[in-house]
Amino acid sequence: MALAQRPWAAELLHVWFHRLRPAQRFARDDAVDAMLARRFGRALRAMATMPARAFTRDKATARAAILLFDQLSRNLHRGSARAFAQDRLARAILRRALARGWDRGLDKPGRQFLWMPLMHSEDRADQRLALRLYARLGDAAVLGFARRHAGMVARFGRFPHRNDVLGRRSTAAERRAVAAGNAW
Repeated sequence: MALAQRPWAAELLHVWFHRLRPAQRFARDDAVDAMLARRFGRALRAMATMPARAFTRDKATARAAILLFDQLSRNLHRGSARAFAQDRLARAILRRALARGWDRGLDKPGRQFLWMPLMHSEDRADQRLALRLYARLGDAAVLGFARRHAGMVARFGRFPHRNDVLGRRSTAAERRAVAAGNAW
């Protein structure tokens, strides 16, 4: 059965954009994390090693896969390196979706989450693209958040708040940046 015919994509888009309140998409909430794990944990585990092209046969599946590998990975694996394990896959799916123009016509939250793998990237070129895209969103608060992410990557070449879980050594400047609130 093709991924586009499976109900996980429609269910995930419905839960993320219609059941969760906007604040629940960003806040640490153990109940939300548990619900997402029950509903989508198996899909995350089963599909995490599939190639990006498997998720870009249709727009809805691509959007859901980006959420699954970028956002839900973070929810289900908070505080561990596994939270970031599918970042490369999420970016690869996003690049294919952007090449097809699948961000056009989406509402503001739809575009915000479609583009999120760029904001989560530790690559400076990805961060520059994220800034260009989020500037088009027309939301000063979201653009400010994107600027803070890009600033950390521009300054350190990575997100210092990930250092501990990824086994990386932090510099004194990185520790100060995290202490100042630069941890998402």
